[in-house]
Amino acid sequence: MPFAESLGVRISAASPQEVRTELDWAPQHCTAGGVLHGGAVMTLADATGAICAHLNLPDGAGTATTESKTNFFRALREGTLHAVSRPLHVGRTAITVQTELLDTTGRRIGHTTQTQAVLTA
Repeated sequence: MPFAESLGVRISAASPQEVRTELDWAPQHCTAGGVLHGGAVMTLADATGAICAHLNLPDGAGTATTESKTNFFRALREGTLHAVSRPLHVGRTAITVQTELLDTTGRRIGHTTQTQAVLTA
């Protein structure tokens, strides 16, 4: 994913059951007051969830996000943002994943639930 890679998103683990990624806080990714921009947070969540969905696809299928909702609980002003995605539902036409967004100490920064369409030829 070129956009996620350009932001510095890194994959630390990936399996159909769980995907882990991370993004370091950086001033160029912030809003006023040194807070990591919500768009950067959502990019990490979307990329992580998409990888998780992709790993659960049948052979030859593709995927596209059809719905995504993020709740923000606290700001990230330093350190690394960690994302952990797990499938909630793997169906024939849709895959729903849940992504927890955590700071370096494990405190929850946010939570994303997204649905990916299963695209077959």
